[in-house]
Amino acid sequence: MTKRVLITGANGQLGHEMRNVLDGDDRFEAIFTDVAELDICDAEAVNRAVADNRVDYIVNCAAYTQVDKAEDNVELCRKINATAVENLARAAAACGARMIHVSTDYVFNGRGYRPYTEDMTPDPQSVYGSTKLEGEQALMRLCPQSAIIRTAWLYSPYGNNFVKTMMRLGSERDELSVVADQIGTPTCAADLARAILAVLTAETFVPGIYHFSDEGACSWYDFTVAIHRLAGITCRVKPIRSDEYPSRAHRPFYSVLDKSKIKQTYGITIPHWYESLSHCIEILQETR
Repeated sequence: MTKRVLITGANGQLGHEMRNVLDGDDRFEAIFTDVAELDICDAEAVNRAVADNRVDYIVNCAAYTQVDKAEDNVELCRKINATAVENLARAAAACGARMIHVSTDYVFNGRGYRPYTEDMTPDPQSVYGSTKLEGEQALMRLCPQSAIIRTAWLYSPYGNNFVKTMMRLGSERDELSVVADQIGTPTCAADLARAILAVLTAETFVPGIYHFSDEGACSWYDFTVAIHRLAGITCRVKPIRSDEYPSRAHRPFYSVLDKSKIKQTYGITIPHWYESLSHCIEILQETR
């Protein structure tokens, strides 16, 4: 039986990769939307879209992700990351649909020293992290038959992201300074899309909170060095401390996610971040 899936944020990094994994898959009838097709901040529009399309699943890839700008645009950030999620959750619950919602490692304070599991207490330190947590809480309250997937350091061949920025800056400059004391895991959006597909196609849908990133861990400095090595860029990369590169929003110093739950529940095999980065850079260089 074909499942009808509504994808929000379809023009973003993850939305593009969802198009790639669902394209030609006759198990699904996918309805791809971004703000031009569906304003998820408009509750009535969301209700109509979900009901009229007889949606079985909503995959919410939409988010306000400009972490520093969020500190000065609190209401807009909350509107997209929390209120819109509430709208989608209400519509899903009213129609008996299930929802898969993408959240973030920024719901944690980043002061830990071991990978975060799903049962650890959130303690966001930024507007972005706080509003994403509000969205999580609204979804679990209004539509408990849902899955939340927290991810981290997302990049892809699409849109603006750290990989593309470091490739551009590395080609323009002789030297770059990059923070070396923040540790996390780069995650290729294609890998996350495949994980979401595994949830959609599972024999049994298991609601709850899950963590997903690629395997391994590194600093932003390590990540940049790897990007340049794989892209053949010779720019010198200098490691610096966070206090040498002040930013508007607080960023977690350690936000590695434990993926045991999603791997065990849905039988997912996750590649190492360096392997996925290599594949992404190959695509970027082919499309230049």
